[in-house]
Amino acid sequence: MGINQVLVQPDIGLTFPAALKAFLRQDPDIILIGEIRDFETGEIAVKAAMTGHLVLASLHTNDAPATINRLLNMGIEPFLVASSVILIIAQRLCRRICGGCKEPDQTVTADVLRKWGMKNEEEIAKATPMKGKGCDKCSSKGYKGRVALYQIMAITDNIRLAILRGASTDELKKISVEEGCKNIRMSGHTKVAEGITSISEVEGVSIAE
Repeated sequence: MGINQVLVQPDIGLTFPAALKAFLRQDPDIILIGEIRDFETGEIAVKAAMTGHLVLASLHTNDAPATINRLLNMGIEPFLVASSVILIIAQRLCRRICGGCKEPDQTVTADVLRKWGMKNEEEIAKATPMKGKGCDKCSSKGYKGRVALYQIMAITDNIRLAILRGASTDELKKISVEEGCKNIRMSGHTKVAEGITSISEVEGVSIAE
């Protein structure tokens, strides 16, 4: 299928930057980087993205907006970040309510959801919070499996301008929400309203913003 994979081996000099430089000589359409850890790797990834390659990479950050400042703190110039990054996805995993013993949670009323931070009245009206009472399928835990909470931040023109002027992570968060981005907690609101997971699980992997 035309896919090549290389395992980095720093002991022999085959580092992320060295491998990336070799990849670019082969002019690939898509480059997947396991993790951007340092300036050199980040700089090569950004420049590759600016020369027509689709670059997919991971970084360790608290949320999607924090990724921007992580790249800047590595030493990558703001104009390079603003020009090359098009989408950032942050993910957290929480436990899924067991399908074998799922039942409505009468204690989670509309008022409880509002106090918890849900603001979308239409979503609150349609919410069906659930809980797992415990069964053999889930070893009486009430949960089985995992579900992902996503924060998907598209780099819009407003966010690009904010990056260029050196906006803080908090400012980027505010702009992204105004542009329609759901943060991790908001994604959790939706999963609770759909009866997929519980409030306690969402609170364990996210913070109120």
